[in-house]
Amino acid sequence: MRLSRRGLILGGSALLAGCSSAASTSQLQLAGAVAPTLPIVPERAHTAHVQMADAGTTIDPHGIVRPDLIERARAAMDVHGHKISKRDRMYLVDFQKFSGEDRLYEVDLEGGWVTAYRTSHGRGSDPAHSGYAQQFSNRPDSHMSSIGAYATAGASWGSQQGPNVLLDGLEYSNNLARERAIIIHGADYADPAFLARQGKLGRSYGCFSVSHADLVPLRERMGEGRLLFAMT
Repeated sequence: MRLSRRGLILGGSALLAGCSSAASTSQLQLAGAVAPTLPIVPERAHTAHVQMADAGTTIDPHGIVRPDLIERARAAMDVHGHKISKRDRMYLVDFQKFSGEDRLYEVDLEGGWVTAYRTSHGRGSDPAHSGYAQQFSNRPDSHMSSIGAYATAGASWGSQQGPNVLLDGLEYSNNLARERAIIIHGADYADPAFLARQGKLGRSYGCFSVSHADLVPLRERMGEGRLLFAMT
């Protein structure tokens, strides 16, 4: 795959920080969902759960994704239309959900189907490692996840995390994503074997880490100019 010079420069230099950086700005904290006990999550046989919608039906007819998450994401797509050049599919992250559950969704806006994946949150968002993200920040070195609308910026490769997808934050809550090296990358702590041992995924430095197997289709399909929207 040919990568643009811009992608190589921005991706390579940013990833030297390994999902973190050294500047400082104001912190954003939001309440997250916390459960008293952790659910038992069985090991999944396949890397992704897919449900197909019949041709001509509405988006996500089986209700895999929270309706308000879809609505907020579609509104963000309109607000940031100048940055979202491709509208065939979008990517959603539900940070209300436990890290061992599917909570990263690829939503096909033409066919209606949804593909669900698992993704990690930042260690600063979950200091007790409960499996639930409880606070969010755009501040470098916070190691927290950031919420809001992102534009995918294409496949890249970094010296620390290897193959990845670059992201540009579009809102005040995540506009330092490039500075913080917030990307989508594969990680051992997001693989099914880790989940089977620990009962939850490990934590990133704020990146949307996924299993190595799930990164392959995501990296190929996300491309440039598609919406990723994360909320609690």
